[in-house]
Parts: sequence; C-alpha cells; structure tokens
Amino acid sequence: MKKLFAISLGALLISACNSEPKGYVLSGTITGEPENGTQIFLKTTDSLNQLVDIDTTAVQDGLFSFSGNQVEPKMYYLFVDKMRGNVPVIVENGTIDVEFQKDSIGYAKLKGTEQNEVFMDFLEESRRFSERAQSMQNDMRTAAQQQDTATVAALREEFMEFQEDAKNFNLDFAKSHPDAYISVLVIGNLLATKSATIDEIKTMFEALSPEMKETEPAKKIAEQLENLKSTEVGATAPDFSAPTPSGDVLALSDVTSNAKLTLVDFWAAWCRPCRAENPNIVSVYKKYHEKGFDVLGVSLDTQVEQWTGAIEADGLEWNHISNLQRFQDPIARLYNINAIPAAFLLDENGVIVARDLRGPALEEKVAEILGKS
Repeated sequence: MKKLFAISLGALLISACNSEPKGYVLSGTITGEPENGTQIFLKTTDSLNQLVDIDTTAVQDGLFSFSGNQVEPKMYYLFVDKMRGNVPVIVENGTIDVEFQKDSIGYAKLKGTEQNEVFMDFLEESRRFSERAQSMQNDMRTAAQQQDTATVAALREEFMEFQEDAKNFNLDFAKSHPDAYISVLVIGNLLATKSATIDEIKTMFEALSPEMKETEPAKKIAEQLENLKSTEVGATAPDFSAPTPSGDVLALSDVTSNAKLTLVDFWAAWCRPCRAENPNIVSVYKKYHEKGFDVLGVSLDTQVEQWTGAIEADGLEWNHISNLQRFQDPIARLYNINAIPAAFLLDENGVIVARDLRGPALEEKVAEILGKS
C-alpha cells in the first residue's frame, strides 16, 4: 500500500512539473522614485478600437503587478497616473516583466515571455525609426525657416526613401517572425493602410503559424482578405441593408434597381476629409441625378444626432443608412473599410466600375458612363 501511494505521489509530482502555467503575472518596476500609491491602469481595446479598463493597481516602492488569465495573446497598454504615454505589452499566460523610468515611459523594456521578447526586438528597431523620423522633420523645419529650398528638397527626397525603409522593415519582420503575435498586428496594419500589395499581405498571412492564425486579429485579416475578392473592380457589389435615419430598413439593391449609376459612399460626420468631399458629391448628384446617378451614404458614426446633423448641414439629399458602429459596422467590414472616405461606383447591374473617386475624377467617370447610356 505504501509503495502504491509513493508511485501515485511521484506521478502527481511529474504531472505538476510538466503542466502549463495557468494565467499571467505582469510584474512592473518603475525607477526614478515614483510616489507610493501612484495608480497604474491596465487597458486594452474593444471591438470599436476604443480603450477599455481591465484592471488597476498602485505602485509600492517602485513595484506593481497585475495577474489574470489570458485565453490567447492580446495587446494591452499600461498607463501611469499623471504620466504621458503608455507601455504596450502583449499579455499572454506566463510571467511578464516590465521596467521603465518614470520620465521616459516610452522606452520601457519587456521580457519574460516569448511573445514579449520578440515584441521587444520589434519595439527597439521601431524606436530607432521614430527617432530618425523626428530628426529629419526637425531638419526640414529648420531648413524651411531659413528658406533653404535646396536642403528642403533634398530632405524630402531622403524622407521618402526613409518611409520605404520603414515599410520594408515591417514587411521583413513579419516575414521572418511567423510565430509572433506582433507580426499579425503588423500585417493587419499594412492591410489597413494599404502600405503593401494584397499579394504581399496574402503571402505573409499564409506563412503565419497555425497558432497565430487562430488569434482574433488574424481571423479579422482572413475575413478582410476574403471580402476583398467581392469588392474589387469588376465584381458584383455585395448587397446589404441597414436602418435609415427614420428607422426604416433600406437595402443597396433598393437603390441600384432605380439607377443607372450608384455611388456607395462610406463617410462620417466626424471625418473631416469626408465633409470636405461632400460638396463635390452634392454637385455631381445635382448635375446627373435626373440622368440616372444616385448615391447611398453609409455612415460610420456612432451618434444619430451627429449623423443626421451632418446630413442636414451638408445638404446631402440622397438616401442614407447606418448601424452606428463606426468601423465595426457589418457593411464596413463586408467592404473591407479601414479608412474613410471610401466609395464604390456601381453600374446598373451592381457591378463595381470604380473605387475611391474624388474631386474632378468622380464627375469625369460619371459623365463618361452616363454619356454612353
């Protein structure tokens, strides 16, 4: 009986030693003599990309810590009361160490877990790019103040080369770190900002490890890449419907069925470039509406009063719909909208004939098509 108990106890100890650590411990050290009781906030972003509070603690003798359980890696941010800036950290199960100086929170050091070790490498190189960009901008400002046009021109050319270097750094990092969570975020950013070709993004995404493809940001990228196929020029625009300002439900097909040419315009009251483009769309609408041109405004606002107020203020006489969910709007996600203004021009069959036409280019295309009809 004693021998059986000993064997069972040995098996239990082996099992305990081999089990994965449960939960995370985020241990922080602040140098520079921060006051005891200074609050530290742990935040992340929600589905609308807005910061939300996760936990709060206080500094004691320069130390603080958070603990919890994380299903998959996710980007979190540490904010310190009365200090500017924040510390991005990838929260994953395990022990994560963060250290920073009270007066230079932007230069925090991360270590302890695999994802944060890789993230630290990325951060250090990114910081060097940021410092170089700031230096070049300062030089251009000084040259402009001195009216040194030759130097300004040379610096602008150098800055364009620098931007290409920065883009290539992100591309190379994502390609060489398929197991890194930060690579998923880099690919998502490249897709959102259109800083890389779709083929480049697809190649990097396909190279990601199976674990990384299962993360929420990767699933979103996969959805966006799939949606891109149906929103390219030449594709039939996906149908959709949403509430109008009066509360009725209006579908894209309801609008296109009565028009020879339809502009699906993604915009918002808070979007300055959108508001600046509105007078141009109004002008084209008034000139060509009787010839078969129509517009459907898809707002990415969150407040109905701001949405309807902008419609009235800008004199937007066409149909409008919105789910009031900003970039999480299902229509915006269906059409892979990461920035506005964005627009799709559809022919009478609902086929996308052009994208993102602004200024004179919009009227030129409308005149060209309706002139043939």
